[in-house]
Amino acid sequence: MAGNPERRAALVDAGIEVLAREGARGLTFRAVDAEAGVPVGTASNYFTARDDLLRQIDDRLHLRLAPDPDVLDELMKAPKDRALVVALMHDLINRVTRDRTGYLALLELRLEATRRPGLRESYTKSVRGDLEDGMRFHREAGLPGGDETVAVLYLAMLGLIIEHLTLPGVLEGVLPGVEVPEGLLERIVRVVVPED
Repeated sequence: MAGNPERRAALVDAGIEVLAREGARGLTFRAVDAEAGVPVGTASNYFTARDDLLRQIDDRLHLRLAPDPDVLDELMKAPKDRALVVALMHDLINRVTRDRTGYLALLELRLEATRRPGLRESYTKSVRGDLEDGMRFHREAGLPGGDETVAVLYLAMLGLIIEHLTLPGVLEGVLPGVEVPEGLLERIVRVVVPED
């Protein structure tokens, strides 16, 4: 197995591009090689099998889509109230919008996990870990609401993000005068997160 970490990272990022554009069926080593601009056969030297590539894509995407620590530190200087939750959700929307390809690849991973038990196990673990980290962050930061608030907010934001990135026309004008996604995001937080 080849050990150049920069090349491996470039191949994983190329895999993300292919997965987002072509879906799981189009994610072949040959397609990854072409996307990365490397000789045919390179990806097969870095990944033991397609499942190995998928697991590494999952790991990489969670890093790519994670909050920027500097942005988070700045946001957390604000009072720990509903307005801060709105600001945190705006940061989330901004991150997934900036890395639309990455988030679409995550959605493709979610679908592929329904067909591959090994991927389902690892992907479930990583997504569940993110949810539990969010709950822990919310509690430790002293934000309003508890674990139930975070779980419902997670589900509502997941729906908003999926619609915004895949079928944005579904939400346009659904609530007259409410911007998508920003205005809907604020409505979600207002409904889900307690005021105090």
